[in-house]
Amino acid sequence: MNNIPAIEPWQLGLALVFVLLAAGASLWLKLGLGRDILVGTARTFAQLFLMGYVLVYVFQWRISWLTLVLFAGMIFFAARIVAGRVKGQGVPVFWPVFSSMLLSYMVVSILVVGLVVRAEPWWDPRFFLPLGGMVVGNSMNAMALSLDRLFSDVRNRRDEVEMLLSLGADRSEATAGMFAAAVRAGMIPSLNSMMGVGVVFIPGMMTGQILAGADPVIAIKYQIVVMLMLVGSTTLGSVAAVTLARRRLFTPAEQLSPALSGDAQ
Repeated sequence: MNNIPAIEPWQLGLALVFVLLAAGASLWLKLGLGRDILVGTARTFAQLFLMGYVLVYVFQWRISWLTLVLFAGMIFFAARIVAGRVKGQGVPVFWPVFSSMLLSYMVVSILVVGLVVRAEPWWDPRFFLPLGGMVVGNSMNAMALSLDRLFSDVRNRRDEVEMLLSLGADRSEATAGMFAAAVRAGMIPSLNSMMGVGVVFIPGMMTGQILAGADPVIAIKYQIVVMLMLVGSTTLGSVAAVTLARRRLFTPAEQLSPALSGDAQ
């Protein structure tokens, strides 16, 4: 079972037919996604091969600070991607996103690797980086959804927020419903995944372990841990990011930021 078929370069090239399909659809339907498809494909090849070569040495050296720095770097680039996808128009969200990601994802990853998986040591890169990477990769989408929902609601309900502020409400009271809706938007995808896992789809980690020859029961246990930690990380990350970003929407005098005035345009 450990004899995994190798994928040759020409086979990787053959898989590009799926990208050509997407590019053709974009061209035919005039979606304007051609550049994104091209850049995304190039980055997929470059980033994954680079990460693969880096991990070879990280796994060999087993240095704690190097593992944590690499994980923090993954979070940094994830925060940049999220900040780029959230259309705040003048409201900076990178640092709220990065700080909330760093705190919540580090806590979840340490708890899972150290207490649930019980790797020795807890920062063992063979466990910490793959599991932590799953937390970052899946939860960053949730965070983007949460922040986008927050900005959208505040923009569309600006008059309501200003009325509540004029009646004496603070920013938390004026946006309580929007805050809850934003966090909920971030949590829904991971909850939907829990509903369909094992019936609708077989997740990536479980598939990888089975292909590598692991006992399916062991693979299932690991996948359950992953699904549960994703719910926790999306919840913590979304709550923290929305809390910090909401502050950027208001001035110290508890008024909506002037930067939001252009959002409606």
